[in-house]
Amino acid sequence: MVMKRNRKKLAILSFAAGIAAILTIAFAFREESGDFKLVKNLDIYYSLFRELNTFYVDDIDPDKLVKTSIDEMLQILDPYTVYYPESELDDFRFMTTGKYGGIGSLIRRSGDYTVLTQIYKGFPADIAGLKAGDILKEINGRSLKELAVDKVSDRLKGDPDTEVTIKIERDGDEFIKTLVRKRIAIPSVPYYGMLDSETGYIRFTNFTQDCSKDVKEALVSLKSEHNALKIILDLRSNPGGLLPEAVDVVNLFVGPGEVVVSTKGKVSNYDHTYKTTRQAVDEDIPLVVMINRNSASAAEIVAGAIQDLDRGVIAGQRSYGKGLVQISRPLSYNTTLKVTTAKYYIPSGRCIQALDFSNRNEDGSVGHIPDSLISEYETKNGRIVKDGGGIVPDYSVEAPQLSQLATELFIRQYIFDFATMFSWRNEKIAGPDEYSLSEAEYQSFGKFLEERGFSYETASQDALDRLIEVARREKYYESNESLFDELKGNMEQNLFNDLHLFREEIIKLLENEIVGRYYYEEGLIKHIIKSDEQINRALEIINDNKLYSSALTGDSVVLSSGPLTLNSKTYQPSLRILRNGEAEISC
Repeated sequence: MVMKRNRKKLAILSFAAGIAAILTIAFAFREESGDFKLVKNLDIYYSLFRELNTFYVDDIDPDKLVKTSIDEMLQILDPYTVYYPESELDDFRFMTTGKYGGIGSLIRRSGDYTVLTQIYKGFPADIAGLKAGDILKEINGRSLKELAVDKVSDRLKGDPDTEVTIKIERDGDEFIKTLVRKRIAIPSVPYYGMLDSETGYIRFTNFTQDCSKDVKEALVSLKSEHNALKIILDLRSNPGGLLPEAVDVVNLFVGPGEVVVSTKGKVSNYDHTYKTTRQAVDEDIPLVVMINRNSASAAEIVAGAIQDLDRGVIAGQRSYGKGLVQISRPLSYNTTLKVTTAKYYIPSGRCIQALDFSNRNEDGSVGHIPDSLISEYETKNGRIVKDGGGIVPDYSVEAPQLSQLATELFIRQYIFDFATMFSWRNEKIAGPDEYSLSEAEYQSFGKFLEERGFSYETASQDALDRLIEVARREKYYESNESLFDELKGNMEQNLFNDLHLFREEIIKLLENEIVGRYYYEEGLIKHIIKSDEQINRALEIINDNKLYSSALTGDSVVLSSGPLTLNSKTYQPSLRILRNGEAEISC
């Protein structure tokens, strides 16, 4: 205990000495610097910390106190400026490199323990025979009961080639496995392949170190081994990452000398214009880039540059809108600050930052860039594009919305738990592009829900309950009780009716979870592709010369609006938006 207190006092003295040194220098140049506010507040902070340490009734943890104060301070800036103490540096390195020392799995909390949710192919967890759904009970003989997920993760991680012993529970049985940790590198391109005889598909999930090499390898393979004549690059839900990698990915499709992105910030020494420097793999191959609301940062640089240079067509939903650049700055005692230093601007000159962190509302909330500040820019071919809110796709393709029942089943882990039980009972299934859930298996899922006592309430039911509560309070309920009862009866959920009504989307969720257990992430993507409506729409665009070329020239945009029946005849109308803004509907 004495040594512990001494260490705390040493840490406080070191912290105080650092502050004191800053104050000494700052006061010496007070008149010249004009930075008295900074000096004053650092002095207040140091004084407060000293008084807390001296007079607070209980012992204080200086590390925790300083970390909390730093985190709260940074929260008023933006969510991307983050302080990493030495204990969290592994997480920071993983974000930038995609590599860490561990067993190769994802985990989450389930009841009192932590459960494995995904196993990466070929890594220690997979080699040891661990499966998604396995419950982690002990690590190196220490119980994991009620231990936070991040603490469990810390115990699983370690230096490569070191051993970790794990006790697992599976289907009521417990067993022990000893694994040798390895350097885990999560692939940035988990899948690529052909969608039809001419169109190659690349699923690209993160911008970590050297990810552009993975994309290049996929592109070259599709062209040379599969004779791909068109490419769909899927950046949906790609959160971004390293900016130079985004430039290199654009360079695969754009020749040398083209501006991809520029950064501008407070410190002009860090301002930089990034251009393509090498010969492209293919400057002419038709290209569709898929994005959604979770495509951010470097993913938006790629999509935005491809759009601004009129090199390809963007399809999907408006992207996230992160136009801020961060760099890492080393601090003392092996800590790191990831700090926002600049905004980035894509080739047309626009910045796609959606939220205005510099002008917060009175309550501290952050608003979107106001319409009055949104400007128009032109692409290389003269098409109009705008800043202030992500990349707007050339063709909007909305993602299908899940029903309330399917959402509840997924979020509350019933889909996951059924797939776990299924994997216990079935040693193998058909291939990822062939497997389909049988009618008997779907019926067993209904019984599984019944045995678990599953129930759910729709938003409509919740709204009706609140309406009845208000009606009782205002004394309207008694005179209309039969009407309310009839309405409530009509809205009551019948699980088996709803399982039939929303059968198609629930089966998709079940199939996806089951296929992932047997064929990993690569097989899961391969399975999903065959029924992905957004990919089918991207295929339609890239295979229709008029749809594809009109988006790039800006002369017109042709969007299918569904079949129309007139006088017993079915027509396929289209909406043609002319460059001058006029609309023309034809069949």
